[in-house]
Amino acid sequence: MKTKLSLIFFILCSIGRLAYGQSDTYPLASTKISPFPDEAVVLKPSRVKQREALNTAYLLSLDPDRLLHNFRVNAGLPSTAKPLSGWEAPGVGLRGHFTGHYLSAVAMLAERDKDTAAMRRLSYMVNELYKCQQAFGNGYLSAFPEKDFDTLEQKYGGVWAPYYTLHKIMQGLLDVYVRTGNRKAYMMVNDMAAYVDRRMSKLSPEAIDKMLYTPEANPSNEAGGMNDVLYKLYEVSHNSRHLALARVFDRDWFLKPLANNQDILSGLHANTHIVLVNGFAQRYIITGDTLYQHAAQNFWDLLTAHHAYANGSSSGPRPNVVTPTSLTSEHWGVPDHLSNTMTKEIAESCVSHNTQKLTAMLFSWSGDAKYADAYMNTFYNSTMAIQNAQNGTVVYHLPLGSPQTKKFLQNDDFRCCNGSSVEAFAALNSGIYYHNDSTLWVNLYIPSRLNWKARSLVLEQSGNFPADPAAEFTFKEVKKARLTVKLLIPDWSKKFEVYINDQKQTVNAAPGSYLSLQREWKTNDKIRLVFHYDFYLKPMPDDENVFAIFYGPLMLAAETDSEFILKGHRDDILKNITAAGGNAFRLRNEEKTFVLRPLSDISQQSYGVYATIRNY
Repeated sequence: MKTKLSLIFFILCSIGRLAYGQSDTYPLASTKISPFPDEAVVLKPSRVKQREALNTAYLLSLDPDRLLHNFRVNAGLPSTAKPLSGWEAPGVGLRGHFTGHYLSAVAMLAERDKDTAAMRRLSYMVNELYKCQQAFGNGYLSAFPEKDFDTLEQKYGGVWAPYYTLHKIMQGLLDVYVRTGNRKAYMMVNDMAAYVDRRMSKLSPEAIDKMLYTPEANPSNEAGGMNDVLYKLYEVSHNSRHLALARVFDRDWFLKPLANNQDILSGLHANTHIVLVNGFAQRYIITGDTLYQHAAQNFWDLLTAHHAYANGSSSGPRPNVVTPTSLTSEHWGVPDHLSNTMTKEIAESCVSHNTQKLTAMLFSWSGDAKYADAYMNTFYNSTMAIQNAQNGTVVYHLPLGSPQTKKFLQNDDFRCCNGSSVEAFAALNSGIYYHNDSTLWVNLYIPSRLNWKARSLVLEQSGNFPADPAAEFTFKEVKKARLTVKLLIPDWSKKFEVYINDQKQTVNAAPGSYLSLQREWKTNDKIRLVFHYDFYLKPMPDDENVFAIFYGPLMLAAETDSEFILKGHRDDILKNITAAGGNAFRLRNEEKTFVLRPLSDISQQSYGVYATIRNY
């Protein structure tokens, strides 16, 4: 009887919470192209699959009770678990943030793999976090005390980014609901949104402006992606209060200059602001508001053209140095001035991860190959390069100067980049395929199996790209046969061949575009795409004698414990590179010989990516 009464009470509470605010619908902005759900794409054995497996093993090695410890203590509930360390240690302002990332990443495993162990973990975590939220009694849920928000509202700083952490927890719970259908997680994130709404409703517009104004170095009032998660919550709830609350976090001082194509990035903390742009993109998807569309597209163009390194990563020293961190890392600098930024702490992993999220959304709006090209570059030369292929540890920063080493974080550091990385490596199967009703786009060449249920189509991709310059596709099942297959021809590909059922095709596609193949496909039909790799240079925008060396899709790093300095003419550099076996090459330059490897293969070696020509 007690159990039945508890269930009735839970249902009534759920109805009450879902009724919070007025429910409405807002016409969604149409997207031309859609990604597939995660369970539709499964990675086959490959180097990418190995990286996914390392991440999965790490996630499943974590003790849920240790992740819950600070939440329980904060709620006045007992806990006998050993506290976590690093940025999750008791007393650290961001404690609780990694638990949010963990919920998001494990929800991906549960949805994609139908992993029962992952489902049990999520159910346990949500049930225990629910107890913590109920102990507060007002919708609040975090591992740090509510008074941190009081301090933020009174001093506009003085605490370490409470909304940043709250966003991670809300996003984690929302992901658990969307991916696994856990209704309790949905109720909890609704209660958290109501809590934030009540706090904001008590503040004047002037106080909110001051609290969310973040142009300074390393802003302690960093709000994370609160606008992003609230827009995503609105997409599920259709609750107008969620839409209005998300708009509070948008911040016109940042939005409107971007919409007018003004480059205001110099001096801004990179990861504080790129997540805001992801929120802008979400609002455009929901409302069709072109102000937000222009802001997101212009930001991406400005970032990639004027602030990003050759592998698509960004962030580094701040022009006006006022904090120890801003001396070396985490900020955007003067447009097109990158050659003097080669510290050991450039290219924060969180920034690269959030750039990929934005790039994927922009591709879905237009199908423009420039977004797919950029995504592939960053995937192989930043995402894959931040993880140690031997043990799955990751870096906070990915330095590209010389001589440098990758400083892999300990698994118990629990820094922001530990968190974004567990999500990134849980989502390696995303970004490969996109579709509309009549067309399939292939944006990445990764061994995988696509099950397109709506078309009763199963496609398998095989090969060893990018180590080998070929990918093969086999139609395992085909029922709705008429289909256009668009294969990305990246900007670096000056020559390629394509075969259908072993017959070479007469086709043409420019670099940085798509090869379109339209026909009635049959079961066991095969497509084979073969690229021809060349060596080429990508110079710094402000100094053509400082450059990175690429081979096809791969950024190469020189194994060196001294500066990567070369002599001669740039055109002659490439003529002196020869194969050295495996994925290695030799670069002979006067009396020196350098071994070059893909940056993603570098682990413990001292290395340099950007070389400098000095002829004196």
